[in-house]
Amino acid sequence: MSTWKKVARAKQVERTTRLHQDLTLDDKSEYGTAHSADLEYLQANAAQIVQHIQNSDSGWTAERVMIAYVRQAVRAQEATNCLTEVMFGDALGEARRLDRDFAASRRIKGPLHGVPVSLKDLFKVKDYDYSVGFTRYCGDPSNEDGELASQIRAAGGIPFVKTNVPQTMLSFECANPVFGRTVNPWCSKYSSGGSSGGEAALLACDGSALGFGSDIGGSLRIPTAYCGIYSIKPGHSRASIQGSREVVAGFEGIRLCTGPMGRSVDDVELACRVIFGQSTKLDIWLPPLPYKDVEIPNQLKFGYYRSDALVRSSPAVQRAVQETVDALRKQGHKCVEFVIPDFIESLRIFLGLISADKFKMLFSHLDSDPKDASLLLPTIAPHVPGFLRHFVAWTARTLMKDPIMSRLTLNLRGRNVHEFVKLTAARDAYCRLFVKEVWDTYAFDGIICPVQSMPSVPHGASTHVGVLCAATSLYNIVDCPVGIVPVTHVDERKDALTGAWEAGSDKGSPFIYSKLYEGKKPYYNAAAMHGLPVAVQVVGRHWEDEKVIKMMRVVDDALGERGFGPGSYTTSSLSKA
Repeated sequence: MSTWKKVARAKQVERTTRLHQDLTLDDKSEYGTAHSADLEYLQANAAQIVQHIQNSDSGWTAERVMIAYVRQAVRAQEATNCLTEVMFGDALGEARRLDRDFAASRRIKGPLHGVPVSLKDLFKVKDYDYSVGFTRYCGDPSNEDGELASQIRAAGGIPFVKTNVPQTMLSFECANPVFGRTVNPWCSKYSSGGSSGGEAALLACDGSALGFGSDIGGSLRIPTAYCGIYSIKPGHSRASIQGSREVVAGFEGIRLCTGPMGRSVDDVELACRVIFGQSTKLDIWLPPLPYKDVEIPNQLKFGYYRSDALVRSSPAVQRAVQETVDALRKQGHKCVEFVIPDFIESLRIFLGLISADKFKMLFSHLDSDPKDASLLLPTIAPHVPGFLRHFVAWTARTLMKDPIMSRLTLNLRGRNVHEFVKLTAARDAYCRLFVKEVWDTYAFDGIICPVQSMPSVPHGASTHVGVLCAATSLYNIVDCPVGIVPVTHVDERKDALTGAWEAGSDKGSPFIYSKLYEGKKPYYNAAAMHGLPVAVQVVGRHWEDEKVIKMMRVVDDALGERGFGPGSYTTSSLSKA
């Protein structure tokens, strides 16, 4: 057996052991049956958990809440393979200490008192690995809590698991050689998204009360949408990223940001109140801008679009945007359709920045680990000789009639310092263009738009259509805060491809369009996708993160009850049992 396989096998055995050594699904001696007794706790959002404990409501203690989420996390792991580090023993001990302190003082520790919190694997937690799926980092636990874990503990929250990521964290699927593949909790044939895919799958299964991920091109938003939960990608300077495993440390072409993931807008708001502008350690880059309460007008003005210039959105995604717009208009808000200026330029800049070193630093962590198939494009494209790259671009433009792929093909290459600086200047110029032609021209309060042209993708699809990240990477380029709100589920009748839909002229890239909608096995299949969640992005202006959360609430309330939120997955599972 090769070295990497031995390391991966040992790590998986460690995880399995920890899953069951402190509490098993058969433990009924003190806490009742696994499903029915836990449901009350799984149906509560984070703020409600704290309130119940603070009120000393019958049966509500930090330990009892933790027991419920530990058991559900085990079920989530069995269903989706979402966990990496299992910290049940330490978490239960911490919960008992909180209960003893509360019994003595009758005061909660902070706004997250007793809340079970999950973390994407890149965040440091004392005494646990943060391997992010690389065998070279297995067996090398952190000797301290990172910034985020420290903030959570200071607020009374209890980290109890860490969650899976894709290899290199540069993919919107979720698989690596150490922990394997995380699947979508609503349909195992589809991806949970990435790179915060394990986190999204766990929360969607009610396996955690609150979670945290990171985002550099859609890594919070895509898995949140695929799995039907809520999140916000803040502006990069609102929360600390210190104390995490950065696979391209020092890269500032696009800034990595930390953000919360939860099962309600309330969860997102509570988490942002805890982490915005806060630093328990030295973080000289974080502006001291804590969460601020804001007021919004009774009538908001939203811009919206159903597709972008890369490729036409699927019927399910277009319906989600339209249903959101219709619901907002019914509540008296103004919604105006518009077109993103030079959308492909934002993707050109994004791809150029992330590939500037030919992904040398990204792949430096691999050692003998086999590369995931989703990394095919970044492995090959930057190393193609210039004459061959130009030939491929010419072929795409003239023979395939695909000027979009031709333009992008020329851009995936290494760059010297002079070229990289020119590209960062192009990023800043595009940001100014976006402000002028969108925010200033239309005076929008917010934007409603697709998270991606697909509700999710089948496993392996990102190998060919990785550029679908363009819908989210746009808002990393312009650094706007973005919330995610689940809207509906794919309906095999409403969302099937029709002649009228196919007759449209706005197909975008012929290559991407053909992969999504044409051939014997197109990636979009409404019948196979039936029941998958579909979400929208709620975008705000720079530094208006709190307003975005307010607008998320407006959207959520306008859409009404639709099968999302705390306990929805567990209740659905029980009804099917």
